[in-house]
Amino acid sequence: MRILIVGGSGFLGRELARQCSLAGHEVAATYLTRSGETGGVEWVPLDVRRREDVEVLIGAFRPGVVINAAYRQADWTTTAIGAENVALAVSMVGGRLVHVSSDAIFSGAAIRYDETCVPDPISPYGAAKAAAETAVNAIVPGAVIARTSLIIGDGDSPHEVLVHALATGRSSGVLFTDDVRCPVHVRDLAAALLELAAAEYRGVHHVAGADAVSRYELGVLIARRDGLDADQLPSGRRADTKLLGPLDVRLDCAMTQRRLHTKLRGARQFLSDGQPSGDG
Repeated sequence: MRILIVGGSGFLGRELARQCSLAGHEVAATYLTRSGETGGVEWVPLDVRRREDVEVLIGAFRPGVVINAAYRQADWTTTAIGAENVALAVSMVGGRLVHVSSDAIFSGAAIRYDETCVPDPISPYGAAKAAAETAVNAIVPGAVIARTSLIIGDGDSPHEVLVHALATGRSSGVLFTDDVRCPVHVRDLAAALLELAAAEYRGVHHVAGADAVSRYELGVLIARRDGLDADQLPSGRRADTKLLGPLDVRLDCAMTQRRLHTKLRGARQFLSDGQPSGDG
């Protein structure tokens, strides 16, 4: 299968590229400033904000599947318009589109959200992600929109890097006790996205972990796994700050999990057993 990973040099993109390469797919992956290092992958520079460049790349490579994992939290054009550009290019050549979205599209007012829930973002990033979903759904109605949550790995995700810095006193800040999400392991997420790409499903799917944990509890779990002193982790309440965004968002993944072979493990499991998903 010919697969193009847009945003391939990011944390999720690199894992997607690795799994695609291991599976023997013909894979290309894009980067903005620095290419990845996964062997067997064609690394291609791309700025998704440039519609013509996106159209030229997808038209030349003609992938059977495009997985769009590109975003920048502070950049509406990359996150929203970039997704529109990818969708338009896919619509011209055909093939499958899997668009990676986020739980940031929800306000947290309902706490638990399944695939039928309507986005109600309260942050600029959430609004950009919601706009991207609208564009993808309108342009490529057969696309999969995969909403996910905090993505964790084996020490190299941004949240894990922060936990290490806080536990060792190399950084200041706090981990919020009232900011709750459903973290997912990057291997589980990548495997699930590739399953969805290979199937005939369409529409919104929730692809997050089975456990709802606060950012502080997640930090404690990471610290314990990595032999750090969890008692050194500072805690606080997001409600006491002026940060925009939801407090408690729990993605209900029951429908998606029934369709998948990949098990979407919860943080309490994957940070305790330290074992990869059976599909990774």
